[in-house]
Amino acid sequence: MAGNTGGPWGGGGSGGDDGRGGNRGSNGAGNGGKPGGGRRPGEGGGQMPEIDELVKKGQEQLRVLMGGRGGNNGTGGRGPGGGGGPRLTRGTVGLAVLVAIIAWGLASFYTVKPEERSVELFLGKYSATGDPGLNFAPWPLVTAVVLPVTREQTETIGTGTRGETGLMLTTDENIIDIDFQVVWNISDPAKYLFNLAEPEETIRAVSESAMREVIARSELAPILNRDRQVIADEAQELIQTTLDQYDSGVNILRLNLDKADPPREVIDSFREVQAAEQQRDRLEREADAYANRVLAGARGEAAQTLEEAEGYRAQQVNEAQGEAARFTSVLQEYSKAPQVTRKRLYLETMEKILGDVDKIILEDSTGGNGGQGVVPYLPLNELRRGGSN
Repeated sequence: MAGNTGGPWGGGGSGGDDGRGGNRGSNGAGNGGKPGGGRRPGEGGGQMPEIDELVKKGQEQLRVLMGGRGGNNGTGGRGPGGGGGPRLTRGTVGLAVLVAIIAWGLASFYTVKPEERSVELFLGKYSATGDPGLNFAPWPLVTAVVLPVTREQTETIGTGTRGETGLMLTTDENIIDIDFQVVWNISDPAKYLFNLAEPEETIRAVSESAMREVIARSELAPILNRDRQVIADEAQELIQTTLDQYDSGVNILRLNLDKADPPREVIDSFREVQAAEQQRDRLEREADAYANRVLAGARGEAAQTLEEAEGYRAQQVNEAQGEAARFTSVLQEYSKAPQVTRKRLYLETMEKILGDVDKIILEDSTGGNGGQGVVPYLPLNELRRGGSN
């Protein structure tokens, strides 16, 4: 009995060694202070699994780092009177406090870049907006969310990447395929963070709805030809107005209208219609030009005829007035000397009548021998001129 030091379970012939390098105490406790040493009832002489040994070695190393010391045999075993438990010292406590302060400072201080702004939350409620630079938010009472406010973000609508077709109906009941981009940034970080649950999806939905509204009150031809920028500006204004009503904190920078074409299924027919319309417009312009040219010529001729008639009328009126004035003056002279005036009128009239007649009329003399005093004259020059003709 004196040689049995194996405890109440005895046996094994191990000489007090539990197979793990530890010594059992007088009460039969091995490493770790468990009754029964290294063998338990029914185990026989087998050893503990290696994983338990590794765990105990790790615990021993942790105790050493925390200021404790190993067991009596240097393996961390603890007997009833052993002093292998961890001990807290001032250095350990100070180190722990310093590590905690450093960790708290790292969690509380944060940096905001120039293109960013931060939203500080006190127990989940908005507290303040952080400016660029180093900011302090005492964790865990205050947390910060950093948002890029000047970075331009783009939402593309109508390209079919998300199952969108971009087909919209115009006011003249035509279908048009629209692709456009909405470029935006954050104007108010607090409103953006709290008032919009899904900002990108909200902007996409509002943009598509606004574009459909603008297209619905526009005709197809102006959209395809000359009013693309007008459509883009009107849609951008409507999107911004809607987002402002939501108090979203989003600023729409610009809207790029990339494509505005008929659907692919009817684009060939549409081009034929467009060509026919262009030809119709060309023929209408040519007809208008011809009509304007002919009308201008007719108006010119009419004006010329009117001017000639006006001139003829003025001439006749003036001649009649002149004749009337001459007759009035002659009448006045006749009333003064009837005989003289009558003879003068007779002579003037005969002069007009006989002025172009090639005849010579001689008045009879008193002796009855008319022409006795007239010298015959032979106009040789006139006869030579007549013969040459």
